[in-house]
Amino acid sequence: MNKQLNTQAAPKLHDERILVVPRSQLFAQGSWHGIQQVDFTEYLAIISDHKQFLWRSAMEEDPSYKQIIPYLIYQYQDRYFVMQRRHDSSSKSLQNKFSLGIGGHIRQEDMASDSLFDWATREFHEEVSYTGSLSIKPLGIINDDTNDVGKVHLGFAMLLTGDSAEIAIKAEHKSGTLMTLDECAALYDRMETWSQMVFSLLSSANAQ
Repeated sequence: MNKQLNTQAAPKLHDERILVVPRSQLFAQGSWHGIQQVDFTEYLAIISDHKQFLWRSAMEEDPSYKQIIPYLIYQYQDRYFVMQRRHDSSSKSLQNKFSLGIGGHIRQEDMASDSLFDWATREFHEEVSYTGSLSIKPLGIINDDTNDVGKVHLGFAMLLTGDSAEIAIKAEHKSGTLMTLDECAALYDRMETWSQMVFSLLSSANAQ
């Protein structure tokens, strides 16, 4: 009863309907913690079969659903684009945090195709100014149920490799710069949780 009331509640001002999937469908075999290097195909099929578009304000309070978030890491040569969120970021737990990932919600009008890579490209150009070429490859799926933000989001981490250092942030962050992994390490304790997971994965792969 409560769940139905929450998902159908009247939207707040400036609210939007976003892509969500019931947690029970995504984690039929049990959830995990961290970033899992798995085949995206299986999860994209689950999204296609069970996707819903519900009010974001309600979904932020309902961990029985996961909001699907493309989480995009930009690499140019041996450097990665690192951003710092603004002090007035919409999520208090992310305010002033550093991030390796460009991410955002998917609205129904964004889904011109079922391709996660199309969603990723659209999200990337919404969040940053960049005119070079891009190649995209999956890194893994991120789940973190240890905090209120993580409980209601599922990240599809992708590495976007470009041919230009000319990249700049737009709205959600207050600064952004290209940094080596060694330089990123100094910011680890001030990174958002998802970025810490991505950093550890990139560092492990780079060490091999």
